[in-house]
Amino acid sequence: MTNNKLHFIFSLLFFFSISLLNAQDNTGYPANYAKEPRFKALVYYTTHAEEAHVKFAEQGVEFFKRLNYGRGFNLDITADFSQYPYEKLKEYDVVVMLNATPQAKDQREAFEKYMKNGGGWVGFHAAAYNDKNTNWPWLVEFLGGGIFYCNNWPPQPVKLVMDNTTHPVTKNLPSSFIAPESEWYQWNPSPRENKDVEVLLSISPDNYPLGIKDVVNFGDFPIVWTNKKYRMIYLNMGHGDDEFTDATQKLLFVNAFRWVVSQNTKGDPFRK
Repeated sequence: MTNNKLHFIFSLLFFFSISLLNAQDNTGYPANYAKEPRFKALVYYTTHAEEAHVKFAEQGVEFFKRLNYGRGFNLDITADFSQYPYEKLKEYDVVVMLNATPQAKDQREAFEKYMKNGGGWVGFHAAAYNDKNTNWPWLVEFLGGGIFYCNNWPPQPVKLVMDNTTHPVTKNLPSSFIAPESEWYQWNPSPRENKDVEVLLSISPDNYPLGIKDVVNFGDFPIVWTNKKYRMIYLNMGHGDDEFTDATQKLLFVNAFRWVVSQNTKGDPFRK
């Protein structure tokens, strides 16, 4: 065999070897199967609320049960927050509040301590409602400083726009979409004014005037945000039985839940 032929063969072998290594480096095996439940989640709701909020909570429970098909995480569901003092609450990587926050002083103190010590929170709609009768200053600070100001009525769909298209919660969502009907809360002051708050989605101003009976005519209207001092996200959706009918909005909910879990101070369980 001539030197030229040997050189050609060695060159081919080298080329294929490099190609194989690059293919393995760039692709590998795409799936990451959980060998055990990755994290622990608690879903809390109350039946002592207006009917539309209870309906949302009931559907929300089923939504999170479906996310746990195959037991990807440990899921507990409760309508009694008194059963979760801090020592028990701290076992959870994330707490989802579908339609309420705790009312009793000891329950509030347990939740506040949980969040201050790295706990995770996903809250919907009425879980953030606060007014002059709430008497929980920390909750107002936690939510970014806003107090319930006004709302549209009756519930209706709205056009939502992304404030941040690169955040893990929004990066695979369209820049705007029509959300299913809901009662939308406006806050005063707007959470956007807080330097620690990152607004992810807002109601587009071209929805104004918003409402039929009770009409909101103007104002900043963020509806999904995170207070960066905590591992949390708030989503204003959560009124009635229409909230899980839209695939884009459901993807938003999945993204929000997954993102809060992934920010765990113990490490991202999805990368293990």
